[in-house]
Amino acid sequence: MFPGGALIGDTAGFLNVPRIKGTHTAMKSGMMAAEAAVDAILSQRELDELTAYPAAFEQSWVKKELSVVRNVVPLVKKFGDFMGSGLAGITMWLEHLGIKVPFTMHHHPDNETLWRKDLVAKIDYPKPDGVLTFDRLSSVFLSNTNHEEDQPVHLTLKDPSIPVDYDLPMFDEPAQRYCPAGVYEIVGQEEGNPRFVINAQNCVHCKTCDIKDPTQNITWVVPEGGGGPNYPNM
Repeated sequence: MFPGGALIGDTAGFLNVPRIKGTHTAMKSGMMAAEAAVDAILSQRELDELTAYPAAFEQSWVKKELSVVRNVVPLVKKFGDFMGSGLAGITMWLEHLGIKVPFTMHHHPDNETLWRKDLVAKIDYPKPDGVLTFDRLSSVFLSNTNHEEDQPVHLTLKDPSIPVDYDLPMFDEPAQRYCPAGVYEIVGQEEGNPRFVINAQNCVHCKTCDIKDPTQNITWVVPEGGGGPNYPNM
């Protein structure tokens, strides 16, 4: 929660991953947040942080349900699909039987999980065939993404020198690969004058860069005028 708002549903991580369910927790958390907001309004509290919302969550079935599966994803990530899934299943059944597992595993931030380029082999992907596989810009076209040409760029760098001076030699600048819309690219590298280019007009607002950037140098902000993907055929 924060002054004037609260996170609910998947935004707050209320997803039951092993059951691939989240609608029920999203609805319940929304109800709890709404009840807290009504309470704040009726009490005429200004700049309220909806303290009744987390208090309600602590007493709700949402916390109880998610507590049972809290270690599933960290176990799979740490021990792999086979062993991790087995251990996750054991912890869930113990919790269902009323045996509280005496530990809670935590995730590492995604930006801390990247390997240096000298530790991995470069992947040479086959060219898109236009039948089963397609290039990124063709897929961006289907999203009907649109940003006004004169609007402020909504993707900013805290330090413009980091992509070329640090990310490129250390990680081969991962932004040019993890971005699904081709927003980021390194140009001029073959000529010995690499430059980091941001094609913000292609952004589909997945926020991968804001999460995955190894130095947390890229900041995504809400674009002016609500520009972005439209997905007219969805």
